[in-house]
Amino acid sequence: MFRYIAFAWHANSPSAAAASLRLGQAINAQPTWQQAFAGHGLQVFITGARRGVNEAVVLPDAAGVLLGKVFRRTDLGHEQPAGFTPTREEARHIGRSGGQALIADYWGRYIAFLARDPAGTLILRDPSGALPCFHMQFAGVTIIFSWLEDVLTSLPCIPAPSVDWQGLAEHILYRKIGGRGTALEGTRKLLPGEALAVEDGAVRPRLLWNAADIARQATSLTPAQAAPQLRATVRACARAWASCHARLLLRLSGGVDSSILLSCLDEDSTPATVICVNYHSAGPDSDERAYARLAAARAKRLLVERERDQGFRLEHALDVARTPEPSSYVGRAGIGRLDAALARQHHAEAVFTGGGGDQLFFELRGCWPAADYLHTRGLNAGFLAALLDAARLGRVSVWRALRLVLASRLTRTQPWDAAGTHLTLIDPGSLPRHGVRGKFLHPALRSGDHLPAGKARQAMQLLVPLDYYDPYQRESAPEMVNPLLSQPVIELCLRLPTYVLTHGGQGRGLARQAFAADLPVEIARRRTKGSMGNHLRLMLHRSSVLARSLLLEGELVHHGLLDRAKVEQAMSSMSTTSLAQHYEIHACLGIEAWLQRWSRGSLGRSSMSH
Repeated sequence: MFRYIAFAWHANSPSAAAASLRLGQAINAQPTWQQAFAGHGLQVFITGARRGVNEAVVLPDAAGVLLGKVFRRTDLGHEQPAGFTPTREEARHIGRSGGQALIADYWGRYIAFLARDPAGTLILRDPSGALPCFHMQFAGVTIIFSWLEDVLTSLPCIPAPSVDWQGLAEHILYRKIGGRGTALEGTRKLLPGEALAVEDGAVRPRLLWNAADIARQATSLTPAQAAPQLRATVRACARAWASCHARLLLRLSGGVDSSILLSCLDEDSTPATVICVNYHSAGPDSDERAYARLAAARAKRLLVERERDQGFRLEHALDVARTPEPSSYVGRAGIGRLDAALARQHHAEAVFTGGGGDQLFFELRGCWPAADYLHTRGLNAGFLAALLDAARLGRVSVWRALRLVLASRLTRTQPWDAAGTHLTLIDPGSLPRHGVRGKFLHPALRSGDHLPAGKARQAMQLLVPLDYYDPYQRESAPEMVNPLLSQPVIELCLRLPTYVLTHGGQGRGLARQAFAADLPVEIARRRTKGSMGNHLRLMLHRSSVLARSLLLEGELVHHGLLDRAKVEQAMSSMSTTSLAQHYEIHACLGIEAWLQRWSRGSLGRSSMSH
């Protein structure tokens, strides 16, 4: 489990320098930590490094250090991308550009610490945001870290932050918007593609990479031109990540995204040993083994089939790490422990997933692609084809699609305007009434007002990276890699208009076309999607007594965020409760478990034991 802690301070402040010295000594006293960099006003420490996977690369002339994994853009597409050893000139270029050269010329999973004597330190999180990055202030020192438990357990002099209840309310309401704020007082996140300047005793964040700006740079490629470019980019990024590992697991649902990823990692495409894993359970759409077998056979890869973890109980969710924001156990409940066990059994170093495909390849039901066409191309000869595709995508008549397109152009609502409308258990009076506060609204969205409606929704979804750490399995969890969410793929998909991405009136239409020759025809044409619905229903039924107690007598009700009467009604009629409300109940339970963990504080067991 690769993690880091860094201290940045104004080097001319004796008190801040003394505080940083004490903090650094406390980290150095931990046997598993090592100092990766020490410079003018900056100390960086790491643990869990693995060569070629996650490591510290010190820039020449003590210009800083890069943590994680960095690839050169010029190596994209090479069978074995070269290891990243920056030259003196590269380091100077990165420093002179204020980090902009890193974003333009490189990609990967990294946090960069750039020493800027005597101005201070610049911290940059890569645009994919794969590695978490948070920061807080203590005694004139900016503490930058990936895993809050390290701060709490290794630096006892720092008071544990308290819950920001307004922040938690806005997290519940606007969680997919992903601003700089967290649900803890005094704890902020560095956003993907953002730089944090620590200088003159002040901390100043600035976006160097803006998804809305990328989306405005729309390409004019036709679907026939875009498809091979999409295929080449996805394949190159997937193979680059695979080159970091000798053996890896690949979660293979049999859906389009995981099958596309596997097609990029067949036995002819990478020397890595790839073991496919399919998780299944009883219930409609919960068993996709037939599709997974087709994909594994096509790629000539071993397929391991496992039933989803029936032993998971809600008590396990209470054993969650203290993180700056609540965690969801829903996606991990049936597979987290199995991932860890299978990785040990097969000596696999990482788990690859097809996560991110919905957003990248545009699996959003609606008529937005036609509205986007009208917005960008106007009412020309191509609009009718876009409208027909949109009607097919949204599963409505052409006339209904046309009305929706025109309404979208006239009303011009923002994607976040509907935030919270799906919530049924929340007390409306507890939620913010004044719109999104600055620290909870991603700054890229403020510049995205003039994006086409569908593209704005895609950009918003791509602002929020997937979780890197498993707050339940912790160190026993294998490395998590989502190759589709690589910066080159993200940028290409942001630039491709939604009506190109959904060519043919299908979600993932362009991706299906791009990989048609690589996928079994049954998967390329597949319209259904797997579900964990029945598994989640059974899991809630098994833990219904504890679930009722947690929600009806818990912190969310006590602080007025949950409507107790609505929760009691939903919990009393579980047999007729909709699947959407089951998901909402599980989401509330995850938040309540997080709150309970914070209420136990340091009395809970160590975050690293398991």
